[in-house]
Amino acid sequence: MKFNKKVEDVLNKQINAEFWSSFLYLSMSSWFETKGLKGFANWMRVQYLEETTHAIKLTDYIIARGGQVKLAALDKVPLEWKSITDSFEETYKHECKVTEMISNCYEVAFAERDHATANMLQWFINEQTEEEQNVINIIDQLKLIGENGQAIYLLDKELATRVFVDATKTAV
Repeated sequence: MKFNKKVEDVLNKQINAEFWSSFLYLSMSSWFETKGLKGFANWMRVQYLEETTHAIKLTDYIIARGGQVKLAALDKVPLEWKSITDSFEETYKHECKVTEMISNCYEVAFAERDHATANMLQWFINEQTEEEQNVINIIDQLKLIGENGQAIYLLDKELATRVFVDATKTAV
C-alpha cells in the first residue's frame, strides 16, 4: 500500500517544524545558561529533547507506512530574549502554533480518510494540550513573582528537577 502523498507531505512539514522547535528550545536553554539560570536552562533542555523525540516519532511513522522522510534546511532560531517571562511567553505562542500545525495534520489525515494517521496524531493533540498548560503554569508563576530575585532563584531550583522521559516510547 502506498502512503497517501498529502498526508506524507503534511507530516514531513511537521517533522521539520518539530526539529525547528527543538533548536528553539536548545537556544533558549543556552541563553538561560549564560544568565546563570541552570534550572530554567534544564527545563528548556528537556523541551529540546521532547521536540526531538516528537520529530523522530513522526519520522518512524512515515517510514513504517512506506513513505519517504524529507528533511529540509531549518530557519535560524532566535538567540536572545528580553526577559525570562518574555522567553516563556514566546514559548507559549510557539506551542500554540505547533498545536495549530498538529490540528492541520489531523484534518488532512481525516479528509484523506487515513484513519490510522488520524489516530496516531491523537497522541500529539493530547501532548500539545499538556505542553501549553505546562508553559501557562510557569508564566503564571513568573507574573506572580515579577522581578523578585529570591523567588526567581526558588523557581529556578524547582525547574532544575525536571527530567526527560521519552513519552513517545510508551505511546500507543
